[in-house]
Amino acid sequence: MNTILQAENIERSYTIGKTTLDVLKGVSLGVGEGETLSIMGESGSGKSTLLHVLGGLDNPKSGKVHFKGQSVYGMSSARRSRFRAENVGFVFQSFHLLPELDILENVALPSMAVRATGDAKARATELLTEVGLGERIGHRPQELSGGEQQRVALARALMNEPDIIFCDEPTGNLDSKTGDKVLHYLFQLVESRGHTLVLVTHSRDVAARCSRQLVLKDGLLV
Repeated sequence: MNTILQAENIERSYTIGKTTLDVLKGVSLGVGEGETLSIMGESGSGKSTLLHVLGGLDNPKSGKVHFKGQSVYGMSSARRSRFRAENVGFVFQSFHLLPELDILENVALPSMAVRATGDAKARATELLTEVGLGERIGHRPQELSGGEQQRVALARALMNEPDIIFCDEPTGNLDSKTGDKVLHYLFQLVESRGHTLVLVTHSRDVAARCSRQLVLKDGLLV
């Protein structure tokens, strides 16, 4: 299995007033192409911070992240933005959908700059159909349940056919039955299309769905 993402000795700290909080204390890991990897840990363990660093959203204090051999934090700001747009998909605990747009427009939005509008909406329709929402494409986010909104967010993350998908507690705001449905669609899409998945969670049941599990504790992988 080829390594698609490699992190070496990642450190990240936050300063709050006069206090410095060391969140990541030298984290190293590799992610194989097509792998499904879970990173488990309690609230405050640094899971989300690590995910954001791996995905190019948050500069580490020190250490390196390489995507397909290229340094993510060696890229210019513009190039790193393009990397996130073209190579990475994000699914967050909060859905981050735009309430003024219908769900078709929300899903198509990441692709509008690089595809013709008709092509973008055709692909968005295809993805919404795959997550069971093909008949609701004209609805606004506030007209959908939480589970349905998370499925919209999942479709949006896949819009630009990313190499790797990062999920930050994707079922954290959902009841167990609804969360199971979201996970069903997530793994179905990831495995059928060959995407790489990195998922952070505090749930052992969710983590166990991935082919490999790691645990983050006190800023270190254990």
